[in-house]
Amino acid sequence: MKKLLVLFLLPYLSLGQNNYSEMLDSFMQKEASVNNFNGNILIAKSGDILYQKSFGYSNYNTQKLLDSNSKFELQSITKQFTAMGILLLIEKGKLSFTDSLRKFFPELPYSNVTIQQLLTHTSGLPDDIDLMSANWNHKILASNKDFIKTLADKKPPPNFQPGRKWEYSNTAFELLSSIIEKVSGMSYDDFINKYIFKPLQMNSSFATINPSGKHIPNYAYGFIYSDSLKKYILPVSIPELDFVFYLDGITGAGNIVSTTGDLLKWDRAIKNHRLISESTQNEMLSPQSIMDTASKKYYGYGVILGKNEIGNYIMHGGGWPGYHTVLFRYVEDDITLIVLSNNESNSTMLAGALAYIVTNREVVAPYKHRAIPIDTTIIGRYVGKYTVPGIPSPTRMKLTKKEGKLYYHFEKATSDIELKPESTTKFFNDNPGADFQIEFVIDSSKKVAKAFIIVNSMKKEIDKIE
Repeated sequence: MKKLLVLFLLPYLSLGQNNYSEMLDSFMQKEASVNNFNGNILIAKSGDILYQKSFGYSNYNTQKLLDSNSKFELQSITKQFTAMGILLLIEKGKLSFTDSLRKFFPELPYSNVTIQQLLTHTSGLPDDIDLMSANWNHKILASNKDFIKTLADKKPPPNFQPGRKWEYSNTAFELLSSIIEKVSGMSYDDFINKYIFKPLQMNSSFATINPSGKHIPNYAYGFIYSDSLKKYILPVSIPELDFVFYLDGITGAGNIVSTTGDLLKWDRAIKNHRLISESTQNEMLSPQSIMDTASKKYYGYGVILGKNEIGNYIMHGGGWPGYHTVLFRYVEDDITLIVLSNNESNSTMLAGALAYIVTNREVVAPYKHRAIPIDTTIIGRYVGKYTVPGIPSPTRMKLTKKEGKLYYHFEKATSDIELKPESTTKFFNDNPGADFQIEFVIDSSKKVAKAFIIVNSMKKEIDKIE
């Protein structure tokens, strides 16, 4: 089959014009056919839907198709809802950011851990999966109470002293879920349903799921690809992934089920502070702890805050065997991107490419790469150091030639990675799960006039500095 390259050179257009839907759909058709994307997409501008579509199956075994009513496990996007539950109780005067974990669970051995630290991944609490994997009967569905009892009985040491650093913690949000239950006198799912889902008319959302989605209509089953079987299978059928069953009853860090449409309602509620006061909402969406000093990425309360070439964003993703989800909003342009995949497609990177399209940036639609033989003396003209644009600061990339092959190496990377030629001016890396390309424009003197990198379809110009 002849290889197909689709290049969108997007003119400046207002987001209200209809051609965005056509461009997005053309790109997504390639994403589905080339990269096997399976899931639901919704893109909105100021709350108005620009594009919404389903691709693939809600169940690979029955080949039932996804549609706009399909319900996906959100996984860590759930943390936004747990954080909102805590903030609602704080506004009601029933909780304080400075309240300690042991105020609610004195049986736990972790001193000086506060609600604030639980919300911001600075508590230092040990990992939940490691603890339950080693100490729980994998044939029995665990609850939050079971998890807390196991923490109290086994007393695994903290990873660090509270407040010392940032480290992602599902354990913290599972404990926040249990604090919501203890303070409100309601189950977590009843509380979230009463105070969040019902007021926002998120009628297709659930705060607790049953194992494997039983009894949930329009459930999108999560599948993973088996290299040995050459097909998509349910992760619960793989022994080392059996935690997808026995951790299904633990709430707070994951397990909320929702649709793209309901998540747009949630996004608008956050934008317009419909559930809590504007001042408290601003606290939720403000930097509370730093995740990465190099990229200046921060954590608020249940949300990640950062900035890239498009602008400031608020987001959170979720990952679990069978699922990869992301909810993204660019603040200044008020662009919302929701990508829910039930076959582990890279939703975060895909949201980046879709954001490029609706902000008039250049993308290269996915296509199958094919290496060709070239005169290896050509490679020498590309060797050198390049500056790659980035926020808050650019990074450097080095291209080298070894044994007639071109390699790239980003600063702070651990190894050189081979680039294969698909023409005399374009090279690609075909490692699984990655789509990295470099394209050169050569002037009349056979020197590099321009160079571009294409990362997961997003095209950026780079500068040769040496």
